[in-house]
Amino acid sequence: MEIFSHLILFFISLTANIFSAFSGGGAGLIQLPALLFLGLPFSIALATHKVASVALGIGATTRHLKENILERRFTLFILATGLPGVVIGANLILLVPDRSAKIALGILLLSLGVYSYFNKELGQLYSPAHRNTRGYIIGGVIMFLIGMLNGSLTSGTGLFVTLWQIKWFGLDYKRAVAYTLVLVGLFWNGAGALTLGILSEIKWEWLPALLLGSFLGGYTGAHLSIIKSNRLIKRVFEIITILVGIKLISG
Repeated sequence: MEIFSHLILFFISLTANIFSAFSGGGAGLIQLPALLFLGLPFSIALATHKVASVALGIGATTRHLKENILERRFTLFILATGLPGVVIGANLILLVPDRSAKIALGILLLSLGVYSYFNKELGQLYSPAHRNTRGYIIGGVIMFLIGMLNGSLTSGTGLFVTLWQIKWFGLDYKRAVAYTLVLVGLFWNGAGALTLGILSEIKWEWLPALLLGSFLGGYTGAHLSIIKSNRLIKRVFEIITILVGIKLISG
């Protein structure tokens, strides 16, 4: 690719990942369609996007670890319940057509955005809930299912993780976004990228621009999510969720 094309990839990746890191998901709304538009087949574009998304997690982790707000037990819980689902989902996506699943996911995301909008106090206060055995079992099953979606679909699943932490476990938006970016962005996407890299193909020559944009976007978006209010993060989350939902439905 020419230098101009690499610059386009960099700015697309930077923009997508700033918004994703600020709201807790949705980088694939911009980044994956851009890869498809530039001529990559779906499976190669998906694998390349997943690898680039790991840099988002690295950038966000670099910033969030300075705040020391992640609880070790809850961190291990999200990893243990979600990672197996990611690997299963990444294997399934190459075997089945995903159009119907995308439409269903789009409708769900659209509904989540509307639900958050009409629940004005959702995620504004940190109020831990369901931290007993029954709560962890139910929460873990849902995390596993979201992990399967994360491994098999292109965008929006991080938004599910963010809202599920808020609704079920009582996190505020700041904490939920931090967990999503560090654990989903780095570890879930890393597992998905590794699986898809083994089963499919990665466009390695496109990765430098994508990785740099993802890393800088992840760090910048994470910084904004730390210094801005829960109210603003909630509003951006709703906008991104609705946009991703519409994009998935419309194809």
